[in-house]
Amino acid sequence: MMMSNRSNRRLPRIGTVARWRPIHLGHTPVLRALCQKSELALIGIGSSSTYDYRNPFTLEETEAMMRLVLPHDCNFTLIAVPDLQDGPRWRAMVRELFGDLDIFVTDNPYVRELLAEWYPVIKPVELVADEDKIPLNATMVRQAMARGEHWQAMVPPAIAKYIEAHGLDTRFRAEFGLETLAIGSMTLP
Repeated sequence: MMMSNRSNRRLPRIGTVARWRPIHLGHTPVLRALCQKSELALIGIGSSSTYDYRNPFTLEETEAMMRLVLPHDCNFTLIAVPDLQDGPRWRAMVRELFGDLDIFVTDNPYVRELLAEWYPVIKPVELVADEDKIPLNATMVRQAMARGEHWQAMVPPAIAKYIEAHGLDTRFRAEFGLETLAIGSMTLP
């Protein structure tokens, strides 16, 4: 199902699950589009039960950051979606947590395959106008943070302020910096 990013039609319920760790400038147009395209945006915080180099912020910290960037006029519900390490069980849990949806949004091919039986599934880029797309991912932000580089330019100002005010960047470098850099170097050509 292709949804025109120029359409003014609002669907009753759109759902998504992502890790959002951290929320970056590539996420913000997607979040804005979810709100603009739906009467209710059901936003899952994936891997909510996991704390590691890919998920270096707690569920509570991620929820706080999410509330900082979601548009004030957005009707949304945040949903904690834990890891189960079992695709069929995870699919059933998502179905129970989200209920009926008009569209499910994911960029993950495995999640698409799991949920296509129950929901029309589209990619996030299908919601966002071409001029609003920002080629960025959270791995890039975490790697810059691990190196002590200027990661703040990759996230919304409110997120940078929150992370710095709570010392989350320092904590991330101490707990997961070396692991992030080591794993990142293994994926380079």
